[in-house]
Amino acid sequence: MSKDTAAPPPSGSPARRSDATRAAILAAARERFAADGYDRATVRAIAQDARIDPAMVMRYFGSKEGLFAAAVAVDLRLPDVADVPVGSLGRVLVGHFLDLWEDDELRGVLTAMLRVGVTNPAGAARMQEIFRDQVLPIALRAVPDPAQAPARAALVSSQLLGLALTRLVLRFEPAVRLGRGEIVDWLAPTVQRYITATEP
Repeated sequence: MSKDTAAPPPSGSPARRSDATRAAILAAARERFAADGYDRATVRAIAQDARIDPAMVMRYFGSKEGLFAAAVAVDLRLPDVADVPVGSLGRVLVGHFLDLWEDDELRGVLTAMLRVGVTNPAGAARMQEIFRDQVLPIALRAVPDPAQAPARAALVSSQLLGLALTRLVLRFEPAVRLGRGEIVDWLAPTVQRYITATEP
């Protein structure tokens, strides 16, 4: 092995332990933020859940705000709409978000964002950043009039986040019971219209 190629740290090394500690803190923070919201979740409670000293949380993330920002940092992994037939955009986007909600780790992140986003400015700001950086570019590439892209992207988000709120946070029984196919069949035409319709 050349000296320019770094060997991976051995099992149990400080680097491995550091990564594991950081991951444990983030997992505990997501669950706590999702359960309690931003204001009620405390660094002490998160540290207790992660079975570490609260000082370690501050060492890794600097503040509760820094911890929250890291805990809800999420890549929605939205598809490249250039490769999606225009008439299929609604079904593809709804199906993609259902896949995200079925991922155990991402479901925790999304639930935390939803709970905190509706009650705390920091949470709302984080959701606005995700909208601006990840959802809006989809609309800009697909809508008939780019000037309408922000409004159309906001309407798409209202459908997808509204369903997530009723299923994951408020847990409306009828929404929870809906199967994947039913959700796609109901929601996709509306999302499709928001993106591609020439007029309201």
